[in-house]
Amino acid sequence: MNDGFPPCVCITGPTACGKTDLALALAEQFPLEVISMDSAMVYRGMDIGTAKPSPDILAEVPHHLVDILAPTESYSAGRFTVDAREAVERIRSRGRLPVLVGGTLLYLRALRDGLAALPRANSAIRRRLDREAELFGWESLYNRLEKVDAAAAGRISPKDRQRIQRALEVYELTGEPISALQSRERFEPRMPVRAVALVPSDRGRLAERIERRFDAMVEAGFVDEVKALRERGDLDPAMPSMRTIGYRQVWSHLDGDCDWAEARSKAIAATRQLAKRQLTWLRSDKATRQLPADAPGAWEFTACLMNEYGGNR
Repeated sequence: MNDGFPPCVCITGPTACGKTDLALALAEQFPLEVISMDSAMVYRGMDIGTAKPSPDILAEVPHHLVDILAPTESYSAGRFTVDAREAVERIRSRGRLPVLVGGTLLYLRALRDGLAALPRANSAIRRRLDREAELFGWESLYNRLEKVDAAAAGRISPKDRQRIQRALEVYELTGEPISALQSRERFEPRMPVRAVALVPSDRGRLAERIERRFDAMVEAGFVDEVKALRERGDLDPAMPSMRTIGYRQVWSHLDGDCDWAEARSKAIAATRQLAKRQLTWLRSDKATRQLPADAPGAWEFTACLMNEYGGNR
């Protein structure tokens, strides 16, 4: 199923846990190249709010799957598996080591476990569902999902608009629950991945770090970044890129829907909720080794994996 691929090391974990810092520390010792496993860093012009590495870092340590799409486009787990496998092959062909880095855990599962055959996105259905959400609220769509696919609703947060929309879209396109389709044989080729997750030992400290990081983004010009995206004229808040946490809340503020204090509070709360969902996902992921995010042993353990899978040449 993996076409003879050697295992690839992955560094994951909740947002703001230090994944990039660990990868850059490893890059001082190993000839590695980073494959971004982040659903927002793929977009050009979205730099500050995605905590994208600086141009200096990108020049020093090669990164792949960063700045590959316009924010008008959409990206998917299926496309990620294709792009990531191609990046792994290119990196290994140069005698270097690929390292996946990011917190989009759906991408990790897709790459490691394969994907079920699901229908492509349908823009007409998505626009209609978005319109229904505007008229009746996302809670109404979530309630519909509970009726047609209770299993999927049980795994999806009532606040996760994108996944609610996708589950309803698949049901309309196929007449079958997405949970049933996902439980069948996986058709996409799988790639062996040895993943380590940086998990904070103190949730309160992570929450403080999330808040500080958001304020640092604002200090670095995040609001102006969103303003520039908003003024392009070809983007709207319903697009996947603009649903990204932080961008959505700042856009809403710029539209006059809320004052800055409320937008800031909502962005920080949404980021904390994302971290909580990521940690919940990781607790059920028995294939990923969890390491204390603030312990020095994380570097040593990951370095051992690097050596095991090709770094000791």
